[in-house]
Amino acid sequence: MPRAIYNGHVIAESDETVVVEGNHYFPPESVEEHLLSDSPTRTMCFWKGQATYHSLVIDDEVVPDAAWSYEQPWPLARKITGHLAFGPQVRVER
Repeated sequence: MPRAIYNGHVIAESDETVVVEGNHYFPPESVEEHLLSDSPTRTMCFWKGQATYHSLVIDDEVVPDAAWSYEQPWPLARKITGHLAFGPQVRVER
C-alpha cells in the first residue's frame, strides 16, 4: 500500500492512489489533513489546470509547499480531483 512519509510520520496511506506523471495522488480521506496548512502558491499545468499547494506542519517544523492538489482540474485530469500529491521532501513508498 502506498504511503507518504516525512521524518517517520505517515501523512497519507491508501491502496487507491492515482499515479500521474510518476506522482501518487492520494484520495483526500487517506490524508492526515491536520498536518497540512494552505499555501498561497498556485501553479498552472497545461493539461491538469491550476494546482493549489499545502505546507506540511509537523511539531515545530514547516515544510513549504510539500503537497499539491487540483480542486477543479480540467477534464483530462478529473480522476485526481481533490487528491493530494507530495513533493520530493516527502517519501512515497509501497
